[in-house]
Amino acid sequence: MAVYASVTDLIGNTPIVDVSALSPNPKVRILAKLEGQNPGGSVKDRAAKWMIEAAEASGDLKPGMTVLESSSGNTGIALAMICKMKGYPFKVVLPENVSEERRQALEVWGSEIIASPAGEGSNGAMFRARKLAAENPDWFFPFQYGNDANPRAHYESTGPEIWRDVPDITHFIAGLGTAGTLMGVSTFLKEQNPDIQIWAIEPPAGEMVDGLKNIDEDDAFIPPVYDDWNGPKLLNRKIIVRPRESIEWTRRFTEIGMFTGISSGAIMAGAAKAAKEIDEGVIVIIVCDSGWKYLSTGVWTLPIDEVEKRAKATIYF
Repeated sequence: MAVYASVTDLIGNTPIVDVSALSPNPKVRILAKLEGQNPGGSVKDRAAKWMIEAAEASGDLKPGMTVLESSSGNTGIALAMICKMKGYPFKVVLPENVSEERRQALEVWGSEIIASPAGEGSNGAMFRARKLAAENPDWFFPFQYGNDANPRAHYESTGPEIWRDVPDITHFIAGLGTAGTLMGVSTFLKEQNPDIQIWAIEPPAGEMVDGLKNIDEDDAFIPPVYDDWNGPKLLNRKIIVRPRESIEWTRRFTEIGMFTGISSGAIMAGAAKAAKEIDEGVIVIIVCDSGWKYLSTGVWTLPIDEVEKRAKATIYF
């Protein structure tokens, strides 16, 4: 077994597992890329690494500078881990209603948490972080929603890994959140084979599925990287997944021994819907993280009505 010089060298090259036992169509294979295997526990490790290293290379981030970002979970944790290793003080603007696991994970890495009102959600935290960044120009603000290194991480790593491991892929399905994973992977895959279908998972207008956004709402914030990477033309279609479905499919993953986060349940729900609509094919999905940071949701143990109700009050992703 190889010896690695740093934990950050372990980011990427995550395994893919066949989850076709959950496919409603025997002629459609579903393969899941397990991003929870990254050292910080999620797909966001890739974007965090690329954003920090790109800023160091450009000179925007210099030794000792403070790093500021908004997050409701995994991006903050990934940045906190990398900043701790590299010696950058890290501040994170965090909605007050994030889960306790998220808060504690950030504190493990020495993050300074700046609270934002629960009612403003992740967008409110982002707007507050932008204001703080403007007031403190000596801080480095990655701004994951508009940072080209976010999708580029997936264009240069996640996409090539999928193409290497699953050259017969016909559909790529991922959540529409910051849009980094979706844009980077999809751009790479389309360059290899323009016939590959790109389907995005989003919640219904006015409803919340943790980690996902509906960008068609009148007042929706559209991540700049979505437009910069030609998202409207890149996507073949979008699939609506409701909060209850995301919980149901998070539970169903345990039937095949997988312990995943709630947004991964939403993506799997979308993949199952896709499998019913197509005659045959090979679907690759992103399993964004594992379930350890979601235990307080009760998603696996409490009545589903209660879990759904609690998810409206607390941000788990």
